[in-house]
Amino acid sequence: MKKTMIRSAVALALLSGATQSMAADDRYIIQVDNDKKGVVKALAKKLGGEVNMDSDGFFAATFAGKDLATVKGLLNNPHVKLVEADQRRYPMGVYNDDLGDPMSQQLTPYAVYQSQANQVTFNANAGMKVCVIDSGLDASNPDFNWGAITGDNDSGTGNWFDNGGPHGTHVAGTIGAADNNIGVVGMAPGVDMHIIKVFNASGWGYSSDLAHATNLCSQAGANIISMSLGGGGSNSIESNAFANFTAAGGLVVAAAGNDGNSVRSYPAGYPSVMMIGANDADNNIATFSQFPSCTSGRGKNVTEDETICVEVTAGGVDTLSTYPAGMAAFASASADGVGVEVSAMENTGSAAGDLYFMGTAEATDSGAAGKVCLIDRGVISFHDKVANCEASGGLGAIIVNNEPGMLYGTLGDTNSTSIPAVGTALEDRTALMAATSATVTISASDYGYMSGTSMATPAVSGIAALVWSNHPECTGTDIRNALKATADDQGAAGKDVYFGYGIVKAADADAYLTANGCGGDGGNGGNPGTDVTLDANGYKSRGDAYVDLSWGGAATSMVDIYRNGQLITTTANDNAHTDSLGKVSGSFGYQVCEQGSSVCSTTVTVSF
Repeated sequence: MKKTMIRSAVALALLSGATQSMAADDRYIIQVDNDKKGVVKALAKKLGGEVNMDSDGFFAATFAGKDLATVKGLLNNPHVKLVEADQRRYPMGVYNDDLGDPMSQQLTPYAVYQSQANQVTFNANAGMKVCVIDSGLDASNPDFNWGAITGDNDSGTGNWFDNGGPHGTHVAGTIGAADNNIGVVGMAPGVDMHIIKVFNASGWGYSSDLAHATNLCSQAGANIISMSLGGGGSNSIESNAFANFTAAGGLVVAAAGNDGNSVRSYPAGYPSVMMIGANDADNNIATFSQFPSCTSGRGKNVTEDETICVEVTAGGVDTLSTYPAGMAAFASASADGVGVEVSAMENTGSAAGDLYFMGTAEATDSGAAGKVCLIDRGVISFHDKVANCEASGGLGAIIVNNEPGMLYGTLGDTNSTSIPAVGTALEDRTALMAATSATVTISASDYGYMSGTSMATPAVSGIAALVWSNHPECTGTDIRNALKATADDQGAAGKDVYFGYGIVKAADADAYLTANGCGGDGGNGGNPGTDVTLDANGYKSRGDAYVDLSWGGAATSMVDIYRNGQLITTTANDNAHTDSLGKVSGSFGYQVCEQGSSVCSTTVTVSF
């Protein structure tokens, strides 16, 4: 079965220097007063602009062949507040092949167990709603509570209930696939969802689409926005939309990116958006999961900001979830009548016969005629191995991994073979080498595997909805903080750039909120006044190091100030304090807390 590959956002969307002067596709966002929008739109059209979309307080328009400076000059009008590049946004995910048969029974993805989501009961009466901004949710899949799902279309994307590729359907299933004895089960089974289809037929959208979609999420009454997407370049209209949603009590969750580097992708890189990394079933960080630095500023103004880097991770490697009907592949195999775990590579069909070992299958071999080929991984491509098997008269192919674990792969976009081909784990090689016969079957399925921070992001979104449904008095920020406070520390001890605080744990977050209340203060019910914020500015004067602290949100008359976990002073709650360090070097983490309380700011680190 031919599979369409989902493109990695940053690999395709890093516009970097080009976006400084010329927007993607010459498309720009124009921020205006709503009552003057008609005048400005008319002006834009008169000056050669094509209006692409219209939303509250802004619209997007294409000015062919014109850079940002030129467009700003053309729209030099008192009613225009801002003109900026409209950045492309891509889905973040890559395909892996199907494993197991959810068409006949309900399977629980490993990330559900790993995150303890199976230990918490979703409260359907709490009114939680997750807004999924992606490629649509295909109505052909039966594994959803369709009575609780609504949606909107962005301009030119088609119906939200028709798939624009399987990505959005896979994401939605991870969040809320129903507990109904078939398929898979989501993190918050049957949760209300609002689907906004933003990706066009080419598989991308714009930052203005995301800003507009955020407005639609708000109008639909969503508590959580889930975005398994991203790209290069920040955008103030987009950033402001998410900040406003968060300030209104919501939670915005987005994927860190899949290029395995330290590049910051957006919208995950905005402070109001919770950035999510991916881990595998063995609590290892995914090799593709991006890990941007938590530092911002330069020189003496360098500060640590945990809201612009990975905050937590969840399962995102080989994640099983929903697909549009028949778009995934289900594979099964047996050797001497005993089932063997395999993953589909390519080509639907069945093959049965004697098992013939072809080594690494670097050439044709007449001994394979009429048989199922057993092939070792290595030396040449999967496609060429299967092609040599088929050219030898082979009926099907089983390729064995050359390292521990399951072999996931495809035969490439130019596959010319027709026999069913599957991958299997190195651990099964000994049994396969001893077998005399084998069967291989690949058939279409409504459920399949994908990998990416795209898959970890809806896992966290669903977990947030699950936990929040049992603490509806909390705000999105309270839920965000609880998930971080209870995450399972992995990787380097303490918070790090790969895992953030660690792997999310739903039951632990639920227990934390039950014990401590929404503000983490022992049950004050999420009073916004207990959310302490902190900024820290480090600098040197005549060789001595100083840190200027400024804070807000503390409700007590005095505050405790901590450096590297140690109380350094209790001072008046006048929102400012300077810490004198002398001649030092290194990193220093600061917290401000209400006096004698655990109601504290997040830790802000300053380095010298």
